[in-house]
Amino acid sequence: MLAGVRIREEAEIIEGEVVEIEIDKSVSSGAKTGKISLKTTEMETIYDLGAKMIESISKEKIMAGDIITIDKASGKISKLGRSFARSGDYDNVGPQTRFVQCPEGELQKRKEVVHTVTLHEIDVINSRSQGFMALFAGDIGEIKPEVREQIDQKVAEWREEGRAEIVPGVLFIDEVHMLDIECFSFLNRALESDQAPIVVMATNRGITKIRGTNNLSPHGIPIDLLDRSLIISTKPYNDKEISQILEIRCQEEDVELTESAQKLLTKIGKECSLRYAIHLITTANLVA
Repeated sequence: MLAGVRIREEAEIIEGEVVEIEIDKSVSSGAKTGKISLKTTEMETIYDLGAKMIESISKEKIMAGDIITIDKASGKISKLGRSFARSGDYDNVGPQTRFVQCPEGELQKRKEVVHTVTLHEIDVINSRSQGFMALFAGDIGEIKPEVREQIDQKVAEWREEGRAEIVPGVLFIDEVHMLDIECFSFLNRALESDQAPIVVMATNRGITKIRGTNNLSPHGIPIDLLDRSLIISTKPYNDKEISQILEIRCQEEDVELTESAQKLLTKIGKECSLRYAIHLITTANLVA
């Protein structure tokens, strides 16, 4: 996962329960106009609807009794659920139906909206003339260092203002002993960045050569990187744990396992590998 940014901003919205929707279609031009009546526990107001909002209402299948929010800046309409006051309108409702309380206070209010995006997505959007549509273009090309520096500065400003916070990513590297000394040098430098992800490395090697050198090191990792790492040692599964894992796998694959077969697979899992024993479950079931 790439490092992300959680951006907070205040948006003006209209939130209320739909009382009535009126949509009229012009006979001559075919243009649609309409009005929507919204209420809270304290007030009720009628709003005019444009063509795009009418289309959104039809798409969201909004009707009287629904609780909705309208973003004043973009005109986006979101359906929050059905009002508890209308819960008795139908004898049966689907499992996806959500009942919520009628909003209180003013219809127009300011609400904090949180957007979470990765730093890579921000880089792509700002490096292409087509903006956010570049995310769907596939080949994004090379992102200039100047763009990355500008984004880093902007994100730092947002953090100081309290508008954003960094969400650390997680980078998992399996068989880390296969990396050479140049890769480890790059990792060491990258980990010093404020936006660096949490790096998890896995290996099954003991004392071995660092690729690209003749130096021996634990796990094939340079000593300076090991000094910055937390090492978590793992132990092989015992017979009981292997048997429990095989039993769970048999339940997932809907395979009935006899006691003697389970003991044999447990023995194979310990002498060979657990993965090999798991693969034998389906094979043995087909042969049986």
